[in-house]
Amino acid sequence: MVEPFPFVDVSGTPYERGRQHGAAVPKRVKRSIELYGGQLGDLGYDAAAKSRLIGEFAREIEAFGAHYIEEMRGIADGAGVALEDVIMINARTEVIAKAKLEKSKPVGAEEELDDGCTGAIILPERSATGELIHGQNWDWKAECAETAIVLRVRRDDGPDFLTFVEAGGLARCGMNAAGISITANYLESERDFTQVGVPLALIRRKVLEQEHFAFAIKAVATTPKACSNNMMLSTVAGFGIDFECAPDAAFPLYPEDGLIVHANHWVGQVALTKITDTGIPRVPESFYRDWRVRKLLNEAGRALTVDDLKAAFFDDFLTPHSVCRPPRLNDTGNLSATVSMVIMQPAKGTMEVAPLPALNRVFTRYSLTDEPVTLAQAAE
Repeated sequence: MVEPFPFVDVSGTPYERGRQHGAAVPKRVKRSIELYGGQLGDLGYDAAAKSRLIGEFAREIEAFGAHYIEEMRGIADGAGVALEDVIMINARTEVIAKAKLEKSKPVGAEEELDDGCTGAIILPERSATGELIHGQNWDWKAECAETAIVLRVRRDDGPDFLTFVEAGGLARCGMNAAGISITANYLESERDFTQVGVPLALIRRKVLEQEHFAFAIKAVATTPKACSNNMMLSTVAGFGIDFECAPDAAFPLYPEDGLIVHANHWVGQVALTKITDTGIPRVPESFYRDWRVRKLLNEAGRALTVDDLKAAFFDDFLTPHSVCRPPRLNDTGNLSATVSMVIMQPAKGTMEVAPLPALNRVFTRYSLTDEPVTLAQAAE
């Protein structure tokens, strides 16, 4: 049996929300810290050097939004861990890259792939119900099945939201009560880590705090980043857009025939005239993962359902280097897998999540308003 991801429901001030989060899943927060914190020690950082490095990112985050640091402080107090370790969880990609650069170690091919994913948006004109569907397979460390949670944040200062996230994190993919959804995929370019930027997790969180879709776009398209990333945005009103982001630029991709599908390689022709895709050695299968999902959705017909999207994301073509990845050793010797399949229906306010979907077809339905419900096993 693969256990469902724990559901954590928080409310109150940013600090109170964080404290409830940390107290609800302290073991998972500590496991997140173990996964990422040890890398700094391996790079030769003692306690003082680690505090200095993470302090730089704390200042960047506080300038972006002081309430984020307050929520992280609450998580730390609730879980009984250090604040700097929670900041590390929320800026892990950027912190490790900066540490490598400080130690004159290359940030590149030997580094473990961060957040390989395949995402899709089905617009209302291609949906059997006339309602938008937004989903993603998240490929990362198989151990993250032991760290991830589904977090519901009830806010007094904006829309409530649901996010699938590693314990201790403020956001990953998710949707809010204003009908705005976001997923994100790893991208890489030669511009990465040449400038200071806001950690990606905080940009995703900023999106989920917005009442209006225009300001969600602003958060993605205009916030300076330290590294490349692909972010897929949608609104319950019936529109979706993909932004292939370099640290200092964002290149939009629009729906084609009612669909957006993206994996882990750059596809925009404008972007490809300006940047170099340096991630291909790590994700060569990306070139057929997005093709497979688009092909399977088109073969399913004009009126697509949640089950059609799940079937496309369960695809095992050329396994284990497939859309749905079973646990396997990657090039760095670590166990990698599709950690979760996430399917969001913003009109219904629901998110269906299956842990380790290559091994498990049981989804739990999480809601902006109701308690979680275990669903029947998805068909083979």
